[in-house]
Amino acid sequence: MTPSPSARSELAPTGKLRVGINYGNFLLVNKDPASGGYRGIAVDLGRELGRRLGVPVDLVAFETAGKLADAVKTDAWDVAFLGNEPQRAGEIAFSPAYLEIEAGYLVPAGSPIHTIAEVDRAGVRVAVAAKSAYDLYLSRSLKHAKLVRAQGIDASYDIFLKEKLEVLSGLKPRLATDAAKLPGSRVLEGRFTAVQQSVGTPQGRPAGASYLGEFAQDVKASGFVAQAIARHAVRGVSVAP
Repeated sequence: MTPSPSARSELAPTGKLRVGINYGNFLLVNKDPASGGYRGIAVDLGRELGRRLGVPVDLVAFETAGKLADAVKTDAWDVAFLGNEPQRAGEIAFSPAYLEIEAGYLVPAGSPIHTIAEVDRAGVRVAVAAKSAYDLYLSRSLKHAKLVRAQGIDASYDIFLKEKLEVLSGLKPRLATDAAKLPGSRVLEGRFTAVQQSVGTPQGRPAGASYLGEFAQDVKASGFVAQAIARHAVRGVSVAP
């Protein structure tokens, strides 16, 4: 699966591959407190993509998915690892998903809410990280409950506590950690969506986008994604079907 010269020049027009990553999603990216460097599944995939293209990799890090997605407007990155959401597809060409992460709800101790279906009711306020893939999903699908947005995952947890909201939405692996800190709280059974994680490139790079599609399928089929999940010991994610 050798990249064509046009794919290489579209994905790395400056001679290096600028890889956009979101370190707010600790399942895919972690910042090493000692060195300040980044590691994780998305970092491994970005480096592997650079290796296959035969170009050096520059990591361009953002603290939230929304900021990473918005940075496509300023040509800040050549490829990015982020949730594949329809609202982003006007500006970003996405590969098929390489990995998916379940998104769900946490409710505080004593909550009368016991199922995911019971969340979408009048009077229910749901804390959410603004512009996250699951915020985009909930914005489309919730009819009665009210979304209360905060900048980033930590801030959504803080506002859930501070304003005594009825529900906290989030990625299920993170909600499990939050539940451990909140006596009596529960993560509801099931999921409201699975966030599809893809690799994207700005629209208007057809050969590059086509190569990213091949790359995503290959890293799934070869076991590269599964090995990265195991290497970083990440729970609550699975190789996309």
